[in-house]
Formats: sequence, structure tokens, C-alpha cells
Amino acid sequence: MGPGRGRIGWLGRVISGLVSLLFLVSALMKLHGGAEAKQGMAHLGLPESLIVPLAILEISCVVVYLVPVTAVLGAILLTGYVGGAICTHWRVGDPVLIQIALGILVWLGLYLREARLQALIPLRRGEPAAR
Repeated sequence: MGPGRGRIGWLGRVISGLVSLLFLVSALMKLHGGAEAKQGMAHLGLPESLIVPLAILEISCVVVYLVPVTAVLGAILLTGYVGGAICTHWRVGDPVLIQIALGILVWLGLYLREARLQALIPLRRGEPAAR
């Protein structure tokens, strides 16, 4: 079995699935609307008119991330989305550890399930440093 296969590959799929589920739940909460979504947007200093576009953007990024052929592009898009969330939350003084963890998990899940990424960024153990 090559890189990205076996238990490690499945672990990557599980991590990617869980992270994607979190993004999708967030998007569905935005689409559902309600007082919580409106209060959250007001707290962040964003207009209510951005709720639906943000939800559509979030869903679109997750779909691109879950399709194997476009998974790397999806990870890049989700990283940008998370970066915007970090900046927005940081600006109002909210903690950003959850957003940082999500960004890391997006790439960890992809790395573990994607042989092309493992070939691009190989992790080596116990090899002596080059002289």
C-alpha cells in the first residue's frame, strides 16, 4: 500500500469528514437564520445581508474540498475562509483557537488522505541531516 492508503488514509477521511461536517453545520445554521445568526453577525460588525452569501461560500468550499480531484483547491479555499474568520473574530476580541484548529485539521485530513500531498511534503523520521 502506498501513501494515503490503509489506516492513515482512513484517518484522513474521518478527519476531513468531521471538519466538513462542522463547516456544513455552520452554513446550515446561517441559512436557517434565526436570532442567533443575526446576533452573531451584529457582534462581529457584519451586516445581516452577508449571512446567506457566507453560507453559500462555506458550502461551496466544502464541496470543492470533498471532491478528490479538487481537494487541494478546496483546502486552500477553506484556509482563506478560516483566515477571514480568524481576522474577524480577532478584531472584536474573541478567541480564535477553534478557527486555528479547524484550519490545521483541514490540512491534516487532506495530508493523510492525499498521496500527492504526501509526495510533495514528505515527512521523514530518523534520517540524518544532510551535510
